Amino acid sequence: MQNFIRNLAQENDFQATRLLKILRAVQARYFYIPKQAIEQLAEMLHIPRTQIQNVIEFYSFFHLEPRGQFDILISDSITDLMVGKEELINYFAEKLGVKIGEVRADGVVSLNNTSCSGMCDQSLAGLVNGYAITNLTKSRIDEIVENVNKQLPLDEWSRDFFKVEDNIIKSGLLLNEMPIKGAAIKATFARGLTETLDEVEKSGLRGRGGAGYTTAWKWKFCHEENADQRYIICNADEGEPGTFKDRVILNTYADSVFEGMTVAAAIIGATQGFIYLRGEYLHLYEKLEAILTERRAANLLGKNILQNGFDFDIEICLGAGAYICGEESALIESLEGKAGIPRNRPPYPVVSGYLNKPTSVNNVETFLAAANIAIYGGEWFAAFGTAKSKGTKIHSISGDCAKPGIYEYPFGVTVQTILNDCGASDVLGVQVGGPSGTFISNDEFERKIAFEDLATGGSFIIFNNSRNILDIVHNFSHFFAHESCGFCTPCRVGTSLLKKQVDKIVEGHGSAGDIVALEELCQLIKNYSHCGLGQTAANPVLTTLERYPEIYQNMLKKISYEPGFDLDKSLETARRLANRDDAAAHLAQVEE
Repeated sequence: MQNFIRNLAQENDFQATRLLKILRAVQARYFYIPKQAIEQLAEMLHIPRTQIQNVIEFYSFFHLEPRGQFDILISDSITDLMVGKEELINYFAEKLGVKIGEVRADGVVSLNNTSCSGMCDQSLAGLVNGYAITNLTKSRIDEIVENVNKQLPLDEWSRDFFKVEDNIIKSGLLLNEMPIKGAAIKATFARGLTETLDEVEKSGLRGRGGAGYTTAWKWKFCHEENADQRYIICNADEGEPGTFKDRVILNTYADSVFEGMTVAAAIIGATQGFIYLRGEYLHLYEKLEAILTERRAANLLGKNILQNGFDFDIEICLGAGAYICGEESALIESLEGKAGIPRNRPPYPVVSGYLNKPTSVNNVETFLAAANIAIYGGEWFAAFGTAKSKGTKIHSISGDCAKPGIYEYPFGVTVQTILNDCGASDVLGVQVGGPSGTFISNDEFERKIAFEDLATGGSFIIFNNSRNILDIVHNFSHFFAHESCGFCTPCRVGTSLLKKQVDKIVEGHGSAGDIVALEELCQLIKNYSHCGLGQTAANPVLTTLERYPEIYQNMLKKISYEPGFDLDKSLETARRLANRDDAAAHLAQVEE
């Protein structure tokens, strides 16, 4: 072990910023992070042992206790539950002879749940030793169990288990013909860096990760910061349940994404870039590394790119199972080898990002769009979309539809158009933008996908009328409680309380006072949380409670009141009380 750790640290230049990469290698070899490894790494990387311990405890893919030689995780996303996940994971456990959440006595296999695996178009999905397995059925589970019991190495398993389809159903501006490799970089230098930035601004391109910040402004502000080094980061940590577009883009259009990063780096003056790849996308890692190697050989990365005197290279960093790292400052913390705790802002990353240097963090789809804009110009892109939402948006469509997969539309498309195209019928509602987004009812299908109406990072989950709204809210509330980083009290405590309050109502133990308490709790979490996770964690409750109050009411216990007691009037009094303690006391009286 000492030799292995020493060689591993040396391969990573003894850099503490590469702690996640080092720990992933240790985990893969020993099936956990041994105490001896922590002690040795602390000494060799010159960081406190407690820091390493904190990182291990923060990320769900790291363990301080041994896992099985085959560590199987089954996705617990709502789309997996919709195809019978509970029955199938119980079947898996029975066949393997192991309890969910435990390691089998012989140490060969462990089985547990994980949050969304990014395979929502190919559910039921999961991971085995970090590699994606899709379209799980009882017959496929039987084959996996046989392989595990034979202790057959993964590279000897049928490749069919690890087959991940792109499922591109509808393409548009970006998911069309593959640009010639190097075309965006050549066009940028031929046109000029300032002029290319002008084209990006003219295009109206806004961030495709969800927030929608103007890309050209972000690059301009980063460039204008006085610094000896700047960085470009591609955020490929799409952890939002129901979102898998970045997985598809990187699998088929990685060259264009890397070109977009290179164009951005030239414009802002960065010499180093990173792609922070979601831990669940381990299956893409070697392929992306091979593409980077090819680009270096073609002089599209590295020193003096295309003889223009410009140096730039890209390094891949794999996450380790933390939804919060999709938030850009938490991502930067993780990239520095730390727990992914969101930073206080300001300063923003364009001023003080990676290693406190000016840093531009952009989404995978944003870089794909930027590369195409560099080639075809801003007007070409801006000719599509709406006044405030230019170009196209790539959507991950899943749930109750005939054709789940990837769809690209100009901004301004109606929800109904998307439903028609993917073969959805008898639709109850759609979750737009994932759990942190908005649930819309079947009265709102003429609404448009655009920043000025329904903004989205790309997740589009469809539910038909056989689904129960509260089952959806129940799954989402558990997801946020599990994924809270624990940094701030409103989110750490609030999401846990919200989960328990939803559980109480779903299980039929709630009363009228619980609905008021639920709304109050949602507002506390939304208004006082430190980062976007907490600020949106209550959205599943708020957006469904607004549209389906009768569903919540129907789950409440029937309570008899004293003659003359006006419940509605009493609850309205509670809502108006400015002092939270007074409101709580009043609610206690109401419930009694």
